[in-house]
Amino acid sequence: MKVVQTVSMSLTLAACLLAAASSPALAQASKVVATQKDVAYNGAHAAQKLDVYLAQSDAPLPAMIFIHGGGWRGGSKNSVPGWLMNAVRDRWLSVVSVEYRFTDVGPHPAQVNDCLRAIQFVRHNAAKWNLDPQRIGVTGGSAGGHLSLWVALHDDAAVADSNDPIERQSSRVACAVSFAGPTDWSLLSELEHKHPAYRQLLGYEPGTPAKEMDAKAKIDVSPISFASKDDPPVLQVHGDKDDIVPIEHARNMNERLKSVGVTTELVIIAGANHGVAGAGPQVAERATTFVREQLLRP
Repeated sequence: MKVVQTVSMSLTLAACLLAAASSPALAQASKVVATQKDVAYNGAHAAQKLDVYLAQSDAPLPAMIFIHGGGWRGGSKNSVPGWLMNAVRDRWLSVVSVEYRFTDVGPHPAQVNDCLRAIQFVRHNAAKWNLDPQRIGVTGGSAGGHLSLWVALHDDAAVADSNDPIERQSSRVACAVSFAGPTDWSLLSELEHKHPAYRQLLGYEPGTPAKEMDAKAKIDVSPISFASKDDPPVLQVHGDKDDIVPIEHARNMNERLKSVGVTTELVIIAGANHGVAGAGPQVAERATTFVREQLLRP
């Protein structure tokens, strides 16, 4: 069944999540080195590159695709969470970290199109990288959480008769983990969203009234719009004091997924702000367990 967990966390710890790279778990993870850097998954723009972290294994391994945050306008694929790097070090999971075009280059759907293409590219190279193409998941925090949920819930982008062998690959994933990712742009009309990135993602100037934004664009950018019974299991982690992405985003998504019969879990961090996009011990442990449950089961 679908479960909502509430985890108590002090505000101090929540703030420290943003600087979690100093934790022992992440210090160990720093030893993991990318197998391949700056691999182009599309040649149209310099940002369309990814890094590959392959775990050593005789048999094909599952993989998680990491999509970084940064308001769709910043951030870097170099900042891979420690819980993912620890999985690579422990040799049960490989990781691919994706860069994508920012909103100063192009508005939505440039970002989701890049992420869909990256998934297809990974699947196209699965045999070469010793990956199981049926066991690919996606994760990210903040903007990366939004992009992860969008590609996970959207219909398959495969074009069966394409001349491009990458486009013929499926973009579907086996699970998704979102940390504080926005899901529902209709909430801009109901709740205050001070951060300008919501509007910039759709090509609008900061401060543009929600009612003046294109209704169809707000629907298309919202992962919640695509929830259907054939979607993969979803884990969301969200702080109930998040003033950048109100927790209603996660709650609405959790309820929508439940209503269509998708396996969904919402972990609410009591007292935490937007910093849950980092990787604190409690958060990392639950995310790791969830991915193990979804990608390692027979």
